[in-house]
Formats: sequence, structure tokens, C-alpha cells
Amino acid sequence: MDHIVSAIKGIQADSGKLPSERDLAERLNVKRHQLRKALAILRQSGDLMPAPARRPSTALPRYSEELVRMTNPLEVLELRLMMEPGLARLASLRASALEIARITHAATTPDNAAAGAVDLAFHLAIATGARNHLANEFYKMLRQVGVDARVRIASDAPVCPRRVGERDAEHRLIAEAIAQRDPEAAEAAMRAHLLSVQKRINARSNAGAVAA
Repeated sequence: MDHIVSAIKGIQADSGKLPSERDLAERLNVKRHQLRKALAILRQSGDLMPAPARRPSTALPRYSEELVRMTNPLEVLELRLMMEPGLARLASLRASALEIARITHAATTPDNAAAGAVDLAFHLAIATGARNHLANEFYKMLRQVGVDARVRIASDAPVCPRRVGERDAEHRLIAEAIAQRDPEAAEAAMRAHLLSVQKRINARSNAGAVAA
């Protein structure tokens, strides 16, 4: 099993991604059940991304419609403030080198990329790196509710290059603290980032109230 795991790591390092299970099993000349055990070991250690969910990506968690109806952007942010600093702390302690590389990569928005998608990828990478499966699933549900158009009336999504740059700078501070294995700094940087988001949402909500 150690030999299979090492061989998979080598293929991943050379090509950056892995072929299908069938092709990989043939290349390594191993049985599929042996390959799956090796892949599970790599996923557990954080050297491989979790297997994709079998349910359709568009499927909403149960009760999501009701949650969307009864919540608002500030409530979503309040819950994120409760969860995400702790997830950043755990990621600084538990994330693998590969997970840290993904977090660092997602901290900067590439040119012409969708800012909202990059933001979501960054925060989900941290949740994955925290290595708490239950918290990760709760967080995915929270963000799914948060990106619903009915909740994003006072959206915190960046709308200008200046704000994207400011957000990326905040993200990089979080990523650097995680990479340095500094739980206090990671937790503090995440809290500061979310408080900044909360401040902007409050400002937009107040502006809308005045306009009304």
C-alpha cells in the first residue's frame, strides 16, 4: 500500500493531476480496490482533494429554501464570524502542504476571473484544510444560503478592482498566517477580514434605508 501511495504521489507531482481510476489502476498494475484504499489514504492526509459529491452540484441541502426565506446577509455574516476564525485556526494546525498551496493560490484573484467565485474558493479551501468534516459540511450549507440571490440584496461581493485588491490583501494575510502555522494570527486575520465585510454590508443596508 505504501508503494501504491508513493507511486500516486509521483504521478500527481509530475502531471499536476491524476487520470481516471481505471487508467491509474492500469498504469500502476494494481486492483481497483487497492487503488481506492490508497486514494482514501491520500485524501485523509490532505494530499488529495476529497472525492466529488455524488449528488448533483445544484442540489440544495434540506430546508435551504426555508433558510433563505427567513434569513438576511447580516445573519449569514454573524454565523460566518462564529465559524470561520475557528476554521482558519484549525487549518493553520492541520492543513497539508497541498491544502496550504491551494489556500495561498486562491488568495489572489487572477485577471478576468469572477471575483465571487475566487472568494468562495478561498474560504472553502480553508474549511477543507481545517479537517473537520462536520464543520466543513455546515460551512458549505451556510455559503450556499449566502450566495442565493434573494439573500444577496446587500451583497458583500466586490464590485470594483480597488475592492478586489483590498479583499485579496486581507486574504493573503490569512493565507500567510496559515502557511506559517500561526493559529492566533490566522484566527485574528480571518476575524478582521469578516468584520470588514460586515462593515460594508451595514453601510450598504443603511444607504438603502436612507434611499427608501
